[in-house]
Amino acid sequence: MAAGLHAGGLADAPQQMTRVVRADPRTGKLVRSVMVTAKPVGTQRVAAKAVQPRLVSPVVPAAAAPSAPERPAGISEAVDQIAASHSLPPQLVHSVIQVESNYNTLAVSPKGAQGLMQLMPATARRFGVANAFDPIDNIEGGTRYLKYLLDLYNGDYRLALAAYNAGEGAVGKYGSVPPYPETQNYLVLVNRQIQKSLAANPARPEARPAEPKAVDAIPAGPAHIQEVVGPDGTVRYISR
Repeated sequence: MAAGLHAGGLADAPQQMTRVVRADPRTGKLVRSVMVTAKPVGTQRVAAKAVQPRLVSPVVPAAAAPSAPERPAGISEAVDQIAASHSLPPQLVHSVIQVESNYNTLAVSPKGAQGLMQLMPATARRFGVANAFDPIDNIEGGTRYLKYLLDLYNGDYRLALAAYNAGEGAVGKYGSVPPYPETQNYLVLVNRQIQKSLAANPARPEARPAEPKAVDAIPAGPAHIQEVVGPDGTVRYISR
């Protein structure tokens, strides 16, 4: 019977055994029999499994990279912005550009100086200029160099400009403005441009250099330097 129950698919189900004693109808003897029945299975309750909440870091969008400062619209605006960032009078930077290249962004000197402020390749690399023919990059490097020289010579414009033209080594060698005609003429020409700029902007106090007396102290220099204005308005300097 056990095998039959198992074959019937109830062997694995909960079972209930009942013993019954009754008279055999043929013999009249008492016979005990065992009855096996499937036990009703009540509704089983399954305990809810506690699920710990999973901490998920909120997705924070990457911060946008700070936008690069807007590129100046022209050379004049670039000079104003860059000079101000280095605490230099823009007239000084304009005057150096005027004398060095007459605002020719592609100017190259016989010695290899490049761009608006005529930076030598070694100087351009020294002051982080990637492209000396890019006007903004060139002005940034040249202005940074001027600022460095003014700090080096304690605000002495004569020595700073002399070093810009002839090199720091030449100024160090003589302890003053080198006795080179080119360098001495250079100081005269830059000073002349500064004075023109100051005269053209008398109402702008910010137009004056930080130490105007230092600029005014540039010697008058040889009188044989002459300024020539071409038909197209370009300015150049020649010696007579």
